[in-house]
Amino acid sequence: MSIRQLISDDMKTFMRAKDTARLGAVRLLQASIKQKEVDERIELNDDQILTVIQKMLKQRKDSIEAYQQANRQDLIDQEQLEIEVLTKYMPEPLSDEEINQFIEEAIATTGAADMKDMGKVVGVLKSKVAGRADMGEVSKLVRQKLS
Repeated sequence: MSIRQLISDDMKTFMRAKDTARLGAVRLLQASIKQKEVDERIELNDDQILTVIQKMLKQRKDSIEAYQQANRQDLIDQEQLEIEVLTKYMPEPLSDEEINQFIEEAIATTGAADMKDMGKVVGVLKSKVAGRADMGEVSKLVRQKLS
C-alpha cells in the first residue's frame, strides 16, 4: 500500500473515531503534500512524500525546543502528538551499525580519501539511507571517517 493511501485510510479512521488531534495532524500532512504538488506541478511519489514528512518532523522537533524554552507544555504535547502521527509513515530507522556499514561501502565505492571527496560519499549515501537516517548525522559520521 502506498503512503498516500495509508494517509487517506488513517484520515478516515480518525474521522470515524472523532480523534480531532490526530485528524488535524493528518490533514496538515495532506495539505503539505498537496502544496508541494501544486508548487511543482507534479504528483509526488512515495520517496517525495517521505521527504515532505521528514521536513515536517524536523519542524516539529524545532518547535518543541522553542516551546521548552517558553515553558509551554500544552504546545509541546501537541507537537509530540503530531510527531507520533507523522513517524508512523516513516520507514524503520537504520541502526548505527547499518549506517556505518553504508558509509564504509560508500567510501570504498567512491575511492574517497579525504574531505574533498565528502560530496561524492554523501551523494551515494543519500539514495541508500534517505528517510531512514538523519542526513545531518550521516554527514557528521562521514566527516569523522574522512578526516
